[in-house]
Amino acid sequence: MSKKPVANSSLSNAQHNPSNENPQRVGFFQHIALGVTAWTERWFPDAFIFTALAVVAVAAGALLIGASPKSVAVSFGTGFWSLINFTMQMAIIVIIGYVVASSPPVKRFIDRLASVPKTGRGAIVYVAFVSMMCSLLNWALSLVFAGLLVRSLARRTDLKMDYRAAGAAAYLGLGSIWALGISSSAAQLQANSASLPKPIMQITGVIPFSETIFTWQSMLMCFILLILSLVIAYLSAPSAAQSSSAADLGVDVSNESDILPQRERPGEWLEYSPVLTILISALGIGWLWNEFATKGFIFGISNLNSYNFLFFIFGLLLHWRPRRFLNAVTKAVPAVAGILVQFPLYGGIAAMLTEPKGSAGFSLSHDLASVFVGLASTETYPILMGIYSAILGFFVPSGGGKWIIEAPYVMQAAIDLKVHLGWAVQVYNAAEALPNLINPFWMLPLLGILGLKARDLIGYSFTQFIVHVPVVLFLLWILAGTLTYVPPVMP
Repeated sequence: MSKKPVANSSLSNAQHNPSNENPQRVGFFQHIALGVTAWTERWFPDAFIFTALAVVAVAAGALLIGASPKSVAVSFGTGFWSLINFTMQMAIIVIIGYVVASSPPVKRFIDRLASVPKTGRGAIVYVAFVSMMCSLLNWALSLVFAGLLVRSLARRTDLKMDYRAAGAAAYLGLGSIWALGISSSAAQLQANSASLPKPIMQITGVIPFSETIFTWQSMLMCFILLILSLVIAYLSAPSAAQSSSAADLGVDVSNESDILPQRERPGEWLEYSPVLTILISALGIGWLWNEFATKGFIFGISNLNSYNFLFFIFGLLLHWRPRRFLNAVTKAVPAVAGILVQFPLYGGIAAMLTEPKGSAGFSLSHDLASVFVGLASTETYPILMGIYSAILGFFVPSGGGKWIIEAPYVMQAAIDLKVHLGWAVQVYNAAEALPNLINPFWMLPLLGILGLKARDLIGYSFTQFIVHVPVVLFLLWILAGTLTYVPPVMP
């Protein structure tokens, strides 16, 4: 995955590619995207800084409504540790997604998939489709699987494919419909009483998948966004003459060997033997069989622990030997650094929003909910919440962590306005995915695989963003009218 030095930037490469007969015409949207990216790369701090600023802002807000400094500090410290379970679950999703996608059988499958497209533009649309379908199952798997597919396609000498556009297509799963699938952090949290923080549980109760991602309204929206994304990917893809290959960008896409080095010590034999893999997998499959048989597949897969455990056993079997499995885990761990550092802060923010009482006897989340109720109506709630969630998502790029921050007041507002609670979750899900298209935070695992920088992809993902925003807001509004409010059911 090494990358050679490149003299020209992505824009200059596009404009001065020597393989072009005529200078490439850079579109209006790409000019805007590259300008915004250049600004953010110079001035935009790490996502952790925005989380830290959110901690300070919420603490200040709690103090301004009259909460005592002691109560604010106690709430922050107590809440800091409230998401340890969920933090581990989210980290496992990322790690196991990488483990599965990088296993030798899956990589061979990816190479076979890469033989399907016949044209460079067709390959970009193909990558977009694969990425989005994978994201409905596991967003982390989508990033890794689609990224490896792009590298495999780039190794084809008969295919003139723009490597940057293909990389942006590989990111579409996370930037469009992932949160409408079963790895949706908000839907998973709301469906699992064990993972749902108490302040949210007391407001919404448990909301099953049947009221969120498995409603026909949600599935229809998912289908429309899937088709829309594919059309935009096709229309924005450069022609063969205008394309920049991986070699043009200085990226080495040569296939990495799956051969394990020879063991050096007798004590390593169990690491290279499949015996433990077979025994552990047998135990795991037995547990999963019982879980799905007694609770049903839909309920079982909606449990985040069952979901992660299924992929853990699958990844172990695909790698077959413990040493290969551990090597894949080691490569995946750096991608979860942001989750491990930021999610505890989200827990502290949620506690400061809901626990300290102001001089009027209400929490900050109650006051924010009152603002929402004052601004919104039952009809305008989906649009206002969608805009708000999308904007906040740019500064807090975490579906699960941000839901913990937002849920106490936006769901209270939904109850006050008699908005279908499951649809309120889906409003958040659809809108929360939008800023991913222009925020490089979740691009990092994919960029590491592709050997590119965010500026290489955002010119294409920004085009998706400006089309998706009005379409998503319209769908959230029009489909909300087909649902009827049901009061929350407490466990």
